[in-house]
Amino acid sequence: MRDPDGLIARAGVRGDPNRDQHFLVDDRVLDRLPTYLEEIDADASHVLEIGGGTGALTDRLLALADHVTVVERDRDLAAFLREEFADEIDAGRLTVIEGDALEVDLPKFSASVSNLPYGVSSEITFRLLPEQRPLVLMFQQEFAERMVAESGTSEYGRLSVSTQHYADAELVESIPKEAFSPPPAVRSAVVRLVPREPDYEVDDEEFFLRFVKALFTQRRKTIRNAIRNTAHITGLEAPDAVVEAADEDLLRKRADAMPPAEFAELARLATEVGRPER
Repeated sequence: MRDPDGLIARAGVRGDPNRDQHFLVDDRVLDRLPTYLEEIDADASHVLEIGGGTGALTDRLLALADHVTVVERDRDLAAFLREEFADEIDAGRLTVIEGDALEVDLPKFSASVSNLPYGVSSEITFRLLPEQRPLVLMFQQEFAERMVAESGTSEYGRLSVSTQHYADAELVESIPKEAFSPPPAVRSAVVRLVPREPDYEVDDEEFFLRFVKALFTQRRKTIRNAIRNTAHITGLEAPDAVVEAADEDLLRKRADAMPPAEFAELARLATEVGRPER
């Protein structure tokens, strides 16, 4: 395996915190990341990596996957990857896409393993989750804990519900700051996301996610008041009709005490009685 410090030296770059660039340089962590796919027997025929950097993780993924596609927005780093991995590219095993992962056309992939740029980690994650593929992604520790949180805990929120709507989320490893160059200001964590259908029905996914977002803006209010206070966000024409039709026990709760299935139940009701023209 290529030495991560050697890759940085050959690339002639330094990580730049101002540009959200922190290169993962701990060999042990790099070696473990692909194993989180192997543990669930994920299809590794085409692995997508967002934010290739100098290629330390890319190198490990090539040992696992039949084909790897790397998306790298930094022009110089993309050029370095094309030079460093020229043999793998010529062999048809690696594709380097230069561009922003939120804007480029992503290929059809079987799984993704990525050390995401933290500033846009949420946006990238919710671009990947609807693809229904196994994901092993690195985040800030606090963000990761919110993704996997259960209802009734202080970390539970909109991010928890939205993430768990698409996949089973598991925090598989916490990563110390020293594993990166330069070290970030916070600890990091790896989350494994295994796609599955939710155990509840959602008729209008866009409305469901907007409804969840709206109710968590009123997380200290009861659901009864939150529904009434957020009609301008949810687009409900008749929020009082939803309150009148909803279960009283549900209305007394607060958003952080409601599991995803209860949000789905309430969103279905809101669609039926609170949006009469639809």
